[in-house]
Amino acid sequence: MGKLLENYSKKIIGEAGVAVPKNAVARTPEEAMEKAEEIGFPIVLKALVPVGKRGKAGAIKFANNVQEVAQLSKELLEMTVRHFPVEKVLVEEKISIAQEWYLSIAIDKQAKAPVIIASLDGGVDVEQLNREHPEKVLTRHIDPILGLAEFEIKEIWSELGLTGKPLILATQALVRLVKVFLENDATILEINPLVLTEAGEVMAAASVMSVDDSAMYRHTELSTMVQLGSERSWRPLTELEKQMVEVNELDPYRGTARYTEMDGGDIGFLCGGGGGSLLSFDALVSFGGKPANYSEVGGNPPERKVYGITKGILSKPGVRGLFVAHNITNNTQVDVMAKGVVQALQDMGKDPLTFPVIVREAGVNEKDAKEIFMAAGIEYYGDDATITEAAQRMVERLKALDVDERGK
Repeated sequence: MGKLLENYSKKIIGEAGVAVPKNAVARTPEEAMEKAEEIGFPIVLKALVPVGKRGKAGAIKFANNVQEVAQLSKELLEMTVRHFPVEKVLVEEKISIAQEWYLSIAIDKQAKAPVIIASLDGGVDVEQLNREHPEKVLTRHIDPILGLAEFEIKEIWSELGLTGKPLILATQALVRLVKVFLENDATILEINPLVLTEAGEVMAAASVMSVDDSAMYRHTELSTMVQLGSERSWRPLTELEKQMVEVNELDPYRGTARYTEMDGGDIGFLCGGGGGSLLSFDALVSFGGKPANYSEVGGNPPERKVYGITKGILSKPGVRGLFVAHNITNNTQVDVMAKGVVQALQDMGKDPLTFPVIVREAGVNEKDAKEIFMAAGIEYYGDDATITEAAQRMVERLKALDVDERGK
């Protein structure tokens, strides 16, 4: 999934007819002051980072005048929230709240359907609330084909205890939010809190939204809003990681190729997904190897995707060798892997005589793969060697290279 910053998610739900606070984005304290005066005081300042629980991290602040905006926005822009440096601040009107509710729509993987989670206790950790007071949390699945009728959505709020005009307004808001979720191929849309203002309006005070990366071809209008690949990131993506996300998205219908850059390291790492890649990584480390990245491919990727991810792996400064491996039980056409890897090595000017490459491949068309790799002068192993043995050989080759370099 790809995450959206709060200003974008509020733009989307606001255009769908759900009320949101007036807001603007600022990159400097001076800009924050200007936006605050345009919106009017009091003001809420939020760090614009793709993580939740910003309030607990001290990344949400309140200001009553321009002096406070200047000081507090400066503090926010100097923060790092759960590894993400704050580069932008959301400047937002502070609304007068009468009631806070919780609402989210997500994908229930077990039920294979979207699920609505709602509670009249908003602004809290819903997981903790569900553990301590499950009777206060209501869940309702959305039929993937038929959807959810408006009367069924009204029943959700009614069962929780809403009546009168708040019930009507909350129903209207949820109808529109379900539509936003489904039409944008979202994976999560959380409004915490969804509030009833003192003026009697239902408004999304805070929002979190992510969409399915694989569905982006249907949503070109979101291309500048969605941070692709961010579902796997616990920190901002590096420039190389961003490039590899683009490589993966070039062929969204077949196979995956994911790349995580690691500090230091000199072994380029390209292995089959799942347990095989974890075993390969651990084996390299156990023999004293230092992988420069963690990259896994799966789902039988096409040659162009293999070529692109391999070039990315090789382009990281300091990489002195390449380790390629798959578990025996995989459906990947390893001859396709061979073509992509060999072409990338050649285009990057990597000579297997001076740039050690160890391949341990087994699977579909492995005979052809062996011929392609060996014709390129690459050291190849099939199911006659284990992944662990191949990893040991990779580390040995690099150590031998060190000896050769010291002897010159």
